[in-house]
Amino acid sequence: MGTQPEIPSRWIDQAVQAALAARAQAYAPYSRFLVGAALLDENGQVAVGCNLENASYSLTLCAERGAVQQAWFTLQKPWRLLVVASEGGVTPCGACRQVLAEFAPRLPVLLVDSEQPDARVWTSVDQLLPARFELSRQASSPQSPSGDSSSNVTDGSIEP
Repeated sequence: MGTQPEIPSRWIDQAVQAALAARAQAYAPYSRFLVGAALLDENGQVAVGCNLENASYSLTLCAERGAVQQAWFTLQKPWRLLVVASEGGVTPCGACRQVLAEFAPRLPVLLVDSEQPDARVWTSVDQLLPARFELSRQASSPQSPSGDSSSNVTDGSIEP
């Protein structure tokens, strides 16, 4: 699918281990399908998420969106890598792809099979969602503290 980005291998391994550890914390009593995700920033710091099912399936929280939520508050931007760990190494769902595309459309994604952690597939958000939904940011961008309407979103990747 894709190629490995230039990220230190120890950081990649750290993110893989974090995603696998997050997967172990997943709450999936209905599907028994456990997913963990880890987002890596440019300093090698990691934010994680796991899926949290609900009897009303539409209220289920996905691992990827949980990681985005935590990363938004704790990591430096832009993000460098998303690791998703699940049985079989599945891709994020469509809703997670759209959320990821909002913040980091070209983010590298590493899919890890939790049963065979060395079985890894590289892809990216833009490969997973090539025709993402976009609104005009110019019309909807909040004003900055200086009063102009420029956003901290440049080429689609979040920056400080």
